[in-house]
Amino acid sequence: MVVKKSTYCLIINKKNESHINIGALGKINFKKGFYIYIGSAMNSLIPRIKRHLSDNKKLHWHVDYLLKDKNTNVEEVFFNISEKKIECELVNFISKKGLKIDKFGCSDCNCNSHLIYFKNSQVCLNRAENTFNDLKIEYHDLKYFKKIK
Repeated sequence: MVVKKSTYCLIINKKNESHINIGALGKINFKKGFYIYIGSAMNSLIPRIKRHLSDNKKLHWHVDYLLKDKNTNVEEVFFNISEKKIECELVNFISKKGLKIDKFGCSDCNCNSHLIYFKNSQVCLNRAENTFNDLKIEYHDLKYFKKIK
């Protein structure tokens, strides 16, 4: 099965506090902790996820600047397979329990942010999974890609 259209959540571990220049947004202070970045891949999910996990990429999206930081890495990815773009719906639920990073990753919608901060890794992971479950959306994680190789 080829996964093409998807909305996804990157679970990001920021291992230290630091200021990072996020392109047109300028410098943003990122606390040590965990973040959920909510994005969509309406053309091809696998190349998009590979790009996010790669260290060698041209900086394009806000999240690219964050992931370029040597003390930042993607711990997990949750995604659904659907023609329907549900980024904003996921952001609305996830952000109820976390701290939004203003204007991050949302230049193509009316959301205030697509990056949500959590101090604790388990709270962050639970929030992402519980959001999919509460919205009754079937989802997968990185193990899914091992099954389709």
